[in-house]
Amino acid sequence: MNKLIAALVAGLFAASAFAQTSAPVSAPATPAVMKADKATANAATSEAAVDANADAKVQKAVAKSSKKKSTATRKAKKAKSKADAKAAKADAKADKVDAKADAKADQAIVDAGTKSDKVKVDAKADKAKAKTESAAVKAAGKVDVKAAATK
Repeated sequence: MNKLIAALVAGLFAASAFAQTSAPVSAPATPAVMKADKATANAATSEAAVDANADAKVQKAVAKSSKKKSTATRKAKKAKSKADAKAAKADAKADKVDAKADAKADQAIVDAGTKSDKVKVDAKADKAKAKTESAAVKAAGKVDVKAAATK
């Protein structure tokens, strides 16, 4: 264990000593290196511009898509509410027709009842009239029989 610690400490000192060495002096750049560096810088600038344009196009497309989605949603809601209104109107119309049919049926029932009641009353009146007439005929017949018997 002591050997391990000693090796680690020695490595630490060696690394710190190595890190403190001065950097090598760079040689002056050649024209080809400068040209390549300039081309690299231009390419990076161009790439940044292309990236910015692409990002702007994406944002514009997203905004346009979002606007279309909201418009489509609004139109769909409007169409649904219009359809619901038509359905409600149709339901109201159907209810009105049902009520009218029920009223007509009720009136027909009342009329039929009234008519049958009138027929019953007329029949009773006819029966009473016939009974009265037959009683009168019988009475007249009895009077005639008595009158004939007394002759």
